Amino acid sequence: MKKRFLVVAAIIISSQLRAQQDTSSLDEVIITANKYPNKASLTGKVVSIISRQQLERSGGKDLSQLLTEQAGIYINGANSNTGKDKSVFLRGARVDHTLITIDGIPVYDASGIGGNFDIRNIPIDHIERIEILKGSQSTLYGSDAIAGVINIITRKSGNKPLGASGILSYGSNQLFRANAGLQGKKGLIDYNLGLGFLDTRGINEAIQQGPVSVTDKDGYEQQSLQASLGIQASKNIRLLPFFRFTKLEGDIDQGAFTDELDYDYTQKSWQAGIRNEWTMGKSKFNLLYNHNHIDREYRDDSIQSRNGFYTFSNGRYKGGEHFVDGYVHIPLNQKMKLTAGADFRSSVSDQDYFYVSSFGNGSSTLSSDSLAQNQLGFYAALDMHLPNGFNLEIGNRFNLHSEYGANHVFNINPSLLLQKKIKFFANLSSAFRTPSLYQLFSEYGNRELQPESAMTLEAGLQYFSGDNKFMARAVGFGRRVQDVIFFYFNPVTFQSQYINQDKQKDHGIELEASYSPLRQLQLKAFYTYTTGKINTIQNGKDTTYFNLLRRPKQSFGFNAGYKVCSNLFISSNLQAVGKREDAYFDTNIFSTVYTTLDNYYLLDFYAEYTLLANKLKLFADLRNITNSKYTEVSGFATLGFNGYGGVRFNF
Repeated sequence: MKKRFLVVAAIIISSQLRAQQDTSSLDEVIITANKYPNKASLTGKVVSIISRQQLERSGGKDLSQLLTEQAGIYINGANSNTGKDKSVFLRGARVDHTLITIDGIPVYDASGIGGNFDIRNIPIDHIERIEILKGSQSTLYGSDAIAGVINIITRKSGNKPLGASGILSYGSNQLFRANAGLQGKKGLIDYNLGLGFLDTRGINEAIQQGPVSVTDKDGYEQQSLQASLGIQASKNIRLLPFFRFTKLEGDIDQGAFTDELDYDYTQKSWQAGIRNEWTMGKSKFNLLYNHNHIDREYRDDSIQSRNGFYTFSNGRYKGGEHFVDGYVHIPLNQKMKLTAGADFRSSVSDQDYFYVSSFGNGSSTLSSDSLAQNQLGFYAALDMHLPNGFNLEIGNRFNLHSEYGANHVFNINPSLLLQKKIKFFANLSSAFRTPSLYQLFSEYGNRELQPESAMTLEAGLQYFSGDNKFMARAVGFGRRVQDVIFFYFNPVTFQSQYINQDKQKDHGIELEASYSPLRQLQLKAFYTYTTGKINTIQNGKDTTYFNLLRRPKQSFGFNAGYKVCSNLFISSNLQAVGKREDAYFDTNIFSTVYTTLDNYYLLDFYAEYTLLANKLKLFADLRNITNSKYTEVSGFATLGFNGYGGVRFNF
């Protein structure tokens, strides 16, 4: 089947004509790799960019669908029901091993079991650019950056006193999307304000087995607000306060193959803070503060419940986190630059759950008095750039945690650029993940938990043609995670608890290329292979097995974009996903069922026509045009052929 998968992918590639991604450049400036603007040629880290142009040409896609089309990223649930949870797998790592940052500031969900941030809280229309930094990055970014960092950079202010932008679209499953923004600059102040709304009737999330008299579609609604200011307080001081708010409401089903008529959730999330920048000669000091708050509620509130146990249940989970980061960037001389700083993170959570059943009632309460932790980190990174094209970054972080004490991570990233065409690079880096509040303090918690620790080695080369029309990159990586936290059930005592035990080993390759044979034509393709195994104790014996559930060993993507004339742009996108192993709990036999999900491919088409000197764009986005039948999560449905059309404006 592996050979058949590759052959089919190759045949479909050869049939494609046009696509939509920009070629990479040695002179492209990236921020995430070093925490300051730096050219791609001067870093040995692996970074992928999603530009503003690509975001605008996303049509009817959401953030998860756009991300899962990038090399090394697979988001489980991206093409399922719009409101279904989205699991981010970067290089095959667990969901909680990828750190999400917004404008370089880490964001977490202190109320969640794993603590990972829900990307549904960031509407795609509020984003200016995305930088995907792969490999262990805990030196600069702290906890959770075991597989990498996805840095979401929000929309920026305009240069004129008043500018307006927005989008209106409508499509399959009665999906309506509207976004409006105001941007501008007046004197010493610039601003950006964005409002967003999305509503869809959705599809029935759960696949039905056997006759069911009544089913429903699981709707979803998203409301969002983003506001930011830029205040030039003096020649050397710039203040950047911000506020973001998102409210999600949706219907959900009970689980695999189990529909539900009255189960819904509401999630409110907001972040507020300020970025302060002081320029001191050639040096710059940054002081960041962010408060992240989330409030989630799940309700199953009538006798129509099909879970077989509850007749009523209500769960509410609140989390709050303060994050402060202060760091300085100092050019020591023409060859060396220093970045050094300290950050502090404080987390609390309140959780309440209550249920009514024919077997009795029950409840549990966990308050912020017990669900609390904090950690303090000190970090530094030294960058060296020599005239012969050799670059080296060496970094260290020392972290202090309120529960488990201290841990240390490092990174060594050399690279060599030859004739401004070929870049060799290697990265050796360690990383860690802090146990979540739930894993430490809940009824299943364990205060003796140690942080998960990882070591990643990656190496590769990148080629740039002299005319900047062709780029290719090949990367191989290996990752080892120690003290993996997992949920352990003791068959003797019948008790469950989170413990450190497993050892995880993953490795893979990533191949990427982009080519622009004509100014109007852009092509891009990638192929990734990822596999892994876990070493654990089962029934008192050492056991090793493949455990990357819901993550494909192989994936392939191809984009092509062509500007037919000055007003018309068309593109196509192919995504091919290999077989995946999966597991789900069968409520009929009260046992876990293991299964294999077939490979699939999705073919999309996009077209836009511009009017009024590119200020107005009409677009059509057709997705899964071959109506492929496939499964992302066992027991849950996916989108067949779906299409969207709309208008985008920018004045």
